[in-house]
Amino acid sequence: MEPFFLVGSQGALFAVYHPPVNQGSEKGAILYVPPFAEEMNKSRRMAALQAQRMAAAGWGVLIPDLYGTGDSAGDFADARWTIWQDDLLRCADWLRQRGYEQLTLWGLRLGGLLAMEQVAAISAARLLLWQPVLSGQRFFHQFLRLRLTADRFKGRSDSMGQLQEKLAAGHSLEVAGYDLHPDLALALERVRPVVPPTSVHVDWLEVAGTVDAALSPASQRVVEAWRASGVTVCAQTVIGDAFWTTQEIAEAPVLLEATLTALLDNAP
Repeated sequence: MEPFFLVGSQGALFAVYHPPVNQGSEKGAILYVPPFAEEMNKSRRMAALQAQRMAAAGWGVLIPDLYGTGDSAGDFADARWTIWQDDLLRCADWLRQRGYEQLTLWGLRLGGLLAMEQVAAISAARLLLWQPVLSGQRFFHQFLRLRLTADRFKGRSDSMGQLQEKLAAGHSLEVAGYDLHPDLALALERVRPVVPPTSVHVDWLEVAGTVDAALSPASQRVVEAWRASGVTVCAQTVIGDAFWTTQEIAEAPVLLEATLTALLDNAP
């Protein structure tokens, strides 16, 4: 495990590189695209555990903190969707400069949407999705509800519409300890799933509370649409906790093993 700072467009980006354990038998590189706000912190352990397994199997794995998050430069109030897009391009360039030709984008939750958007620009060969968000607008509104809940405890009575009006007027909002800039809010409202190029192999994994559960209806619709467009999608659910949102840091060991198996078996 090699922590370092990578040069970003707005400042230094903190990243952790997990080199392949057996040098000379590399399978390619995997670039992690983290989830949003507190979900990123809740998911750090799972990301690290999966990266260790990937590295042991022969992949080089890069886990960055995008601009304005974690230990990277900037505050969350400075974060913009376009900056995060550029961060991923720079991370991909860093991996390619180290000799990796085949890249996989690995996106969790909102990071899945960001990975979908950038997979073509990065010319990634594979897309690995963990419980991807499928509507930026719905996700954003759920995030704003955290503010509404906190306001009610403080005796305030702002509505969802009033919060959106403040953002539209150019005011930032504090939500669950995160200062949200209106530009980032607008980007979240607009982001939708993007169909990958047909050359991209997609592994789509979701956790569920029961064995052999089906994908969510929304996920199934996207998967079917992608397949109809000629994209190869291998989708599955595994039993496990929604570790990105649990009160305590949680693990989903079946997801770890299923992901590694998918990467090894579903080669493009």
